[in-house]
Amino acid sequence: MAIVSTSMSMSLDGYVTGPDDSREHPFGTGAEGLHDWIFDKSTDEDAAILNEMIEKTGAVIMGRRSFDKNEGDGGWGDGGPLGDTPVFVVTHNPPTRTYPSVYTFVTDVATAIEQAKKLAEDKVVGLHGATIPQQALALGLLDEINIQIVPVLLNGGTRMFEHLGGQYTLERTRCVATPAATHLQFRVVR
Repeated sequence: MAIVSTSMSMSLDGYVTGPDDSREHPFGTGAEGLHDWIFDKSTDEDAAILNEMIEKTGAVIMGRRSFDKNEGDGGWGDGGPLGDTPVFVVTHNPPTRTYPSVYTFVTDVATAIEQAKKLAEDKVVGLHGATIPQQALALGLLDEINIQIVPVLLNGGTRMFEHLGGQYTLERTRCVATPAATHLQFRVVR
């Protein structure tokens, strides 16, 4: 059975983008370094963690804002964030044009998770962005939280844990520190 997990790079002050994120600046102002652990400052440990996440992912769920900022030319091209891995986009406004078949548009998080788990089978359903994981957590549908804490303070942008809808107990299951990030993994205790 698939587990539902989120994995985000986050500043020490809790932001997953800097201010003014857009299609032209998907990470926001001053937040390009949030992903240095993947690119410029990647170590063997960072690469192993990233490869494990990619290999275990059977489906992706994201919100319309993340989709609009990154799809197509100048973004992910004809695929999703993980190439041909199926992507469910949660939106209140279904698209009026066609998109590559890797994308399925749905109107709520619960439906997206239900459909993604069927496709993912025994792999992970990865939740992208901040809003979708927050909604899944409030619905009791998020199983795991992976955070890559990056040593930077952004002082603005999109907070990862802004609207939780309650208090939650977590069990830390992994902690790996590299020069570019501290990789934390938590199981959501039910």
